[in-house]
Amino acid sequence: MRKLKRFPVVLFLLIAAFAVYVEIVNHNSKNMTYRQKVLKAIYPAWMWWTKLRGKNVTQLSNETKQPPVSFYSLKGTLNDNTELDFATLKGKKVLLVNTASNCGYTDQYNDLQRLYEKAKDNLVVLGFPANDFKEQEKGTDEEIAQFCKLNYGVSFPLMKKSSVVKGETQNPVFRWLTDSSLNGWNTKPPSWNFSKYLVNESGVLAHYFGPSVSPLSEGVIKAIQ
Repeated sequence: MRKLKRFPVVLFLLIAAFAVYVEIVNHNSKNMTYRQKVLKAIYPAWMWWTKLRGKNVTQLSNETKQPPVSFYSLKGTLNDNTELDFATLKGKKVLLVNTASNCGYTDQYNDLQRLYEKAKDNLVVLGFPANDFKEQEKGTDEEIAQFCKLNYGVSFPLMKKSSVVKGETQNPVFRWLTDSSLNGWNTKPPSWNFSKYLVNESGVLAHYFGPSVSPLSEGVIKAIQ
């Protein structure tokens, strides 16, 4: 009986301690919802748990298949509505990632920015905000850009919000990434937010990394070197 009486007190203390932890982790966060703060705070645990369960950890690679349709024939629309001609990306590796602001993986924005700063002489990171998975990106392009800049210091290009899953409205870039008749081999669609596709310096789709593979993981670092 005494143990039962103690339970609410222990539970309250645990909740209070977690709330303090969330605020400490987010002491520099700006204009974040409490959900976003919690997701940021639990990100390390979330990555550990998904890897333990083997969820979203797929890694695929290609060394020989050439794309029937050139990657450099593609064009995209940046967050500010200006056009990005992919022909301007020749000679650099390109990491393309579908992103969201209210996801357990959202703190990968920080990892992506660190990767970009470390390797920007030979790497371009392109973020593709999308609301395809559990509607975890409901913001406007302006809101997304502000969120990323204020909370993660994102300086790599963000594309205009679009759909990345297969269907009539799929972004043409992700259609190329997930259609083997276009890219030469891969049919793997994004399994969730923060799926990563790496195109090499010659415009060949070389790797796919699942959301649970950190942008700073050994596999990704090795692939871009």
